[in-house]
Amino acid sequence: MTRLFNLVDAFSQVLSRIAQFVTVVLVISMIYEVVARYVFGAPTIWAFDISYMCTGTLFVLGAAHALKQDAHVRIDFLAQKMPVGLRRKIEGFVFILLVSPIFAALSKFAIERAWRAWETSEVESVSPWAPLMWPFFAILAIGLVSLTLQQIVHGLRVLRGDEDQPFKLEA
Repeated sequence: MTRLFNLVDAFSQVLSRIAQFVTVVLVISMIYEVVARYVFGAPTIWAFDISYMCTGTLFVLGAAHALKQDAHVRIDFLAQKMPVGLRRKIEGFVFILLVSPIFAALSKFAIERAWRAWETSEVESVSPWAPLMWPFFAILAIGLVSLTLQQIVHGLRVLRGDEDQPFKLEA
């Protein structure tokens, strides 16, 4: 089981590194657009598409790693008042039986959407640049699958009481 957990963690880490690269692409493309628009008076036709695709990509690719690092925002004023064992059970079951099935369904939808875009060579219809949409949809699907797997692993770690998991439960 630990080997599977480590594999999911490694996949999340790789996607997080890709998200870091996408952040650099986003910043460079936006700087280029600003210079092209305001210095040379020649705006690009692709800047808006790159900005929303990069932003969506970096968030979804980094989400699983953020969960692994316990970097998501949480409101735990009720959980702090519960015994540790009860907290672990509630969090584990919520992640495994509630949250991960929802994200599994979102992943399935994203995979189907990416496949449909691939089959039809779908392009962004409201963009003058008209980029192919399947790469963007495929990246979103990969990120959602990774997040779903990381949620299951997180839930199992909490239920098992693994000490190596980043979420610390104080007594």
